[in-house]
Amino acid sequence: MRIQFSLCALFLIVSLVIKPGLGLYFYLEGSEQKCFIDELPRDTLVVGEYTEFYTPYPGAESRNYWRCTYKAEEWSETQQQFVENPQLGIQITVEELPQGHRIINQKGPSRGRFTFTAAESGEHAICLSTNSTTWFSNTQTKLHLDMVIGETTSEEENDKEHFSDLAQRVRELNNRVADIRREQSYQREREAEFRDQSEITNSRVVYWTIAQMIVLGITCLWQMRHLKNFFEAKKLV
Repeated sequence: MRIQFSLCALFLIVSLVIKPGLGLYFYLEGSEQKCFIDELPRDTLVVGEYTEFYTPYPGAESRNYWRCTYKAEEWSETQQQFVENPQLGIQITVEELPQGHRIINQKGPSRGRFTFTAAESGEHAICLSTNSTTWFSNTQTKLHLDMVIGETTSEEENDKEHFSDLAQRVRELNNRVADIRREQSYQREREAEFRDQSEITNSRVVYWTIAQMIVLGITCLWQMRHLKNFFEAKKLV
């Protein structure tokens, strides 16, 4: 009993502390587009925050520069430093797969946020690219992306002054439980789809085996009849 209570307490602590998220950075060459595919249960809230800065070529990252979270900077050969370029921005698209239904198609600044809710369970493609109009540009963009998946997002930080610490933790726990329930429901749907597909495959295998046996039986009867006619024609029987 004590062990079960300890495990439950540990689970609650982990649920309150750990939030599902994705923090990464990657490089874009010119107008190149990068996409990420993630499986999301229905009604899952996704909040992504991004910031970017620029280097003129792949080897330029070894130079000293400032990482700015509020603006995009591009290398200036004349000033020998990174300078702000307000014309640079990010194109964000989110699509449901494999239907191709587009959920988000928006343009944002060099630093910003995008939010969407999964309308249907399944794979979603999250694609980002710059608004560069030069196809053969050697400008390299380093894009930082931080995504939080689930109800417990950074937007709740603005409401903390209206709740006590205990109420805030209870709210976060309720949101995490709701996320877990949605994930379980989604996994049950996937399990049902897999079971149906397995039953269909099994039925096809059985039907194909029966068809093979019928063809084999017909072939044997035809061969026996052919041999009988052959022996009778040769007067061997």
